Amino acid sequence: MQVTSLHIGSSSVSLLIGEQEADGTITPVDFLEQPAPLAHDIFGRGVISPGTTERIVEIIQGFQKNLQELGLPPQGLTRAVATNILSEAANCDVFLNRITIACGISLNPIDDGEMTRLIYLKTRRRLMDTPAMKRGCALVIHVGPGNTRALLFKKGVIARYTSYRLGTHRTREAVHHSNAEGPALLELIRQHASGNLEQIRVDYLDEKIEALVIIGYEIQLMAPFLNKPGQPCPLKVIRQLTTEASKLSDYDLVRRYNLDYHTAEALLPAMEIAIAITQMLRLSEIFIPVSEYERGLLLDLLISKTLIGTFESEVLRATHILAHRYHSDPRHGEHVSKLCMHLFDHLHDFHKLGPHEALLLQCAAILHEVGSFISPRSHHKHSQYIILNSEIFGLDRLDITLVALIARYHRHSTPRPEHLSYADLNADDRIRVCKLASILRVADALERTHHQRVHEIGIVIRRDKMILKLKGINDVTVEQLAMQSKADLFTQTFGLQVAVETG
Repeated sequence: MQVTSLHIGSSSVSLLIGEQEADGTITPVDFLEQPAPLAHDIFGRGVISPGTTERIVEIIQGFQKNLQELGLPPQGLTRAVATNILSEAANCDVFLNRITIACGISLNPIDDGEMTRLIYLKTRRRLMDTPAMKRGCALVIHVGPGNTRALLFKKGVIARYTSYRLGTHRTREAVHHSNAEGPALLELIRQHASGNLEQIRVDYLDEKIEALVIIGYEIQLMAPFLNKPGQPCPLKVIRQLTTEASKLSDYDLVRRYNLDYHTAEALLPAMEIAIAITQMLRLSEIFIPVSEYERGLLLDLLISKTLIGTFESEVLRATHILAHRYHSDPRHGEHVSKLCMHLFDHLHDFHKLGPHEALLLQCAAILHEVGSFISPRSHHKHSQYIILNSEIFGLDRLDITLVALIARYHRHSTPRPEHLSYADLNADDRIRVCKLASILRVADALERTHHQRVHEIGIVIRRDKMILKLKGINDVTVEQLAMQSKADLFTQTFGLQVAVETG
């Protein structure tokens, strides 16, 4: 079966055609790419110009003709996405509407959650060819057009994830009108990025980083000029190339390194950011993948939505790290999470939710008491605040909002239309919050003692009642009393009264 993925990137539009085997393996068959100055417009003007919009329409329509010639449906793309910086354009919706009308495709910007999934896929490949990432402490930096993301790996698993408002095209547009050249331009780039660079230094100051891996569109295009496949690039080599490149015009950069003009504009910020981070961490070399960034991205787009297993464990690991940061009782949070999953699995015919919602419920269960770090009083509201203002690897802003609300409703008031954040959700997401929060409330009631004494639960559904039989417990008075104040949302949502009995 043939599959296709389209990506409107910061400086180009690309299309990948692949052949998918029965086992899900995808082999690239053809790759098309054309330049377009999207990031230049967004970071330079705040809007996408009509000229750029029509240029992108023309590129996509050209790709569609190629698909038609190959006997593939021109509008039946498997995935069609746009760079996540698109949301920063004031006329984002106008642009998306124009693409939909002109090309007949549904286009979605990549959200934060999928961006981290894509970075994770790229990073997982680096685990195979960068031994230092398996044996010790490695930092992976993704320098994107608008943001830089950092993933800290310890013995091959993610120990920390952070994001910064620092990017190649964002920086380029900020220094564009300075008229600085050569070393002066590099110093200006460094000064502009200094605030975010200092934050990266502070965030990873106490880590003994053994290997630094930097990925990104521009810097990976330069990899063949910097290092041999699988070998690290000495800092002095990348510094020398960057100094030489700073003395060249965009025209000369295009000719020497076989770039398009839009990529050439962002090249120096990409290189200087990489140098600055390496120096800041007191390292002498960088691992830069030689694989083509855009081809890999298009291939990953076809599988990122189906990631299971390892990726979910990384999301939960990040959730546990956040809980630990706010001194939440790990045994209580983990046990409530297990009880939630037991209830979730047995009640599937009622809630009809999928694996992603199960993951959100687990995250909320682990984090539902982090608010006690601020104060035990109204800690459910403090939990909502902490989660809303945190980053969890693999979850986008909507996911984090849902997790925050599910945690917020684990006690006291049930969801109300006037509640902040909940009021901003659409009807489907409100229903998801109610379903998942009601399960969390029941699970939390069963763990009222915080002693993890409830393990085996028999679940019996009789008409309008759900009976929970707690095996191995002779006196369930505590759980019965807790359920009286916690089961209200479950009853309102599913129409089932909740009764607790001895097993």
